[in-house]
Amino acid sequence: MRIQNNIASINSSRNQGITKGKLNKTLEKLSSGYRINRAGDDAAGLAISELMRSQIAGLDQAMRNNNDGISMTNTGEGALQEIHSMLHRMKTLAIEAANGTYDSVARANVDMERQALLGEIDRISQSTDFAGIPLFGEKEGDIPAGWVPPELRDQITLQIGHASNEIMDVGRYYMGSRELLLDDTDFTTRESANAAVDVIDTAISAVTKVRANFGAAYTHLMHTNNNLGVTKENMTAAESGIRDTNMAEYFTELTTQNIVLQASNAMLSHANNLPDLALQLLR
Repeated sequence: MRIQNNIASINSSRNQGITKGKLNKTLEKLSSGYRINRAGDDAAGLAISELMRSQIAGLDQAMRNNNDGISMTNTGEGALQEIHSMLHRMKTLAIEAANGTYDSVARANVDMERQALLGEIDRISQSTDFAGIPLFGEKEGDIPAGWVPPELRDQITLQIGHASNEIMDVGRYYMGSRELLLDDTDFTTRESANAAVDVIDTAISAVTKVRANFGAAYTHLMHTNNNLGVTKENMTAAESGIRDTNMAEYFTELTTQNIVLQASNAMLSHANNLPDLALQLLR
């Protein structure tokens, strides 16, 4: 029986400290909702989790980019829909003016409407933009010989994924009345009105091609957005499995550690009372 060193008390105190440390970690996991709060909890899991978080954040932004791209294509397609309507009206006017029953005064009135329609086509092509980015354009200088509308102006590049190579180009085309070769049309004579019909048909085909370009981009972006959503969901589930706390598991641990801590407290108290037995020998 020794009184200088109470080995039983030291042992009980050490075990109590270990249990308190485990209890504190369990409380931290339960209160934060995370199984990994620092690298020391699971270094490999933390590294994988942080990489997944980076990918998830990239997927979130890519989905926003895709939604912006969808809105952009809808804006461009909506403008072209109006241009199409005006071209159909122009063809109706051309066929009307090509009829021999109209005199020069009637054709001049028809040509006045043609000019108004061309002015509106130019206004739409010049003013249609998305967030300040023009969707169409005017060709600087003269229209070169052999020009066949629609002519590609350049590309708008969209970032549609979380990796650097996940990009998509949407074409911007020249779309004014001059670029559609409509500025030389004339409805003031039967012959010029008749000749304008084929020119208008070419312009209608050109606008159809650009609308199809926007439509294809829209479909692409919609499918990409759906895929990004599924990928994000699966990635989030995987990241959660690595980093989040399994509440049922740790509540069970908490109960066990509370019981062990209470037992260690009782044993520490008992061990601290052992030297008192030595005093009984001195009586």
